Amino acid sequence: MNIQPLKDNILITPEKKSEKNKTESGIFLPETSNNESERPQIGKIIAIGDSKKITVKKGQRIIYNKYSGTEVLMEGVTYLIVKNDDVLAVITK
Repeated sequence: MNIQPLKDNILITPEKKSEKNKTESGIFLPETSNNESERPQIGKIIAIGDSKKITVKKGQRIIYNKYSGTEVLMEGVTYLIVKNDDVLAVITK
């Protein structure tokens, strides 16, 4: 991987969320009916910038704002570059 974030940016790999598009009775639900579309996302930190304001570390799993960051596709892997301010929490378990 040849991406090094600058300043207060963080490079993460977003986790795939489990898709529940089908009810137990077999009815398919449209994506817009899923309340998860408005929730924050989870990802793993791959690299961090060089700013002293960054409060997270490489390897941590975090929760970040859904509509934050810039998607980057490199070598078949989707990465997301987000600002340190867009990180809402660190997952400790």
